[in-house]
Amino acid sequence: MQYGFGIDLGGTTVKMALFDREGDPRYKWEIPTDTRDGGSRILNDIAESCLKWLDTYSIDKKDVLGIGIGVPGPVTAKGVVNRCVNLGWGRFNIHEELGKRTGLPVKAGNDANVAALGEAWKGGGKGFENMVMVTLGTGVGGGLIVDGHILHGVHGAGGEIGHMTLNRLETEQCTCGKYGCVEQYCSATGVVRLARRAMASFNGETSLDPEDLSSKAIFDAAAKGDVLAKKVLDQFFDLLGEALANVCATVDPEAIVLGGGVSKAGEPLLEGVRKSFAKYAFHANSGTVFTLATLGNDAGVYGAFKMMLDEFGK
Repeated sequence: MQYGFGIDLGGTTVKMALFDREGDPRYKWEIPTDTRDGGSRILNDIAESCLKWLDTYSIDKKDVLGIGIGVPGPVTAKGVVNRCVNLGWGRFNIHEELGKRTGLPVKAGNDANVAALGEAWKGGGKGFENMVMVTLGTGVGGGLIVDGHILHGVHGAGGEIGHMTLNRLETEQCTCGKYGCVEQYCSATGVVRLARRAMASFNGETSLDPEDLSSKAIFDAAAKGDVLAKKVLDQFFDLLGEALANVCATVDPEAIVLGGGVSKAGEPLLEGVRKSFAKYAFHANSGTVFTLATLGNDAGVYGAFKMMLDEFGK
C-alpha cells in the first residue's frame, strides 16, 4: 500500500491528512499554526507531526509517495514561496526546506489553487478538466485548473482573482495595498461594505441592523423582500458577474465553482451570479456552468494530495 500526505496550511490551523494512493483519507487531524518568530517553527511542527503519524501506524517511509501542501501566499511551480504575510514568511524554497525535515518529496502550491484542484478532483468541479474556483470568504481567492492541472503562474500568483481591479475610483485601500479590488466588494466583508454604504444614503425602512451586519443577514433579508438588502445584492451580483466574465474571457473554463462562506447562500447566489455573468460575458463563454463547492474545509487537503500524486505518483 502506498500513501501520501495532503496538508492545508492556514494562518491559525494546519489541516493534515494521510491518504492512500486511491485518494481515500485514512487519517485526518489538525495542529495549531505557530506564527511566532516569523513562522520559524511551522515547518518543524509539520514535519514532526507527519513523521509521528507514520511511526504511530507503522508505515514505512519508503511506502510514502510524498507530501503535498497548500500555502497561503504565492508559490512557484519550483516551490519558491514569495512572502506569506500572515505567517511571517519571506522568500524561500519550501520543497527543499520541508523535504530536508521529513526526508520525503514535497510539492507545494498556493492554497486557493490547491483547494480548486481538490474540488475539481473530488468536489463540485468533478468531471471538469478546465475550471475556475472562486472562494468568497473574508477575502476572494481564486484557483485556475487548466487541462486538469493547477496554473501556478511564473511568480506563483496565478488565480489571484480577488485582486483584479473593478473600480479605479475607489478611495478605500484593499489589504493588498491597491484600490478597488474585487475582494473589496465581492467577499463576505465586501458585501457588508456595500451594505453600509447603501444604508448611509437610504431613507426607507430596512430590517438590516448596522450593528449586526453579515453576508448571511443580507441574503436572509433579501429573501424576505427587504428593498435595501435586494439593492445591495443586485450590486454585489453585478460586480461579481463582471469580474467572472473577465476571468472567463481569459481562460475560457467549462465551469466556475463557488466556495467560501458566502457560497452557503446556495441557489440564490448561483441565480444572481448567472444573470449578471450573462450580461457581461463574451458570447463564446455563455455556456459556462456555475456550481457550488462541496468539500468545505477538506478541499485543501484533497487538492494538496492530488497535486503531490500528479507530481510523484506516476
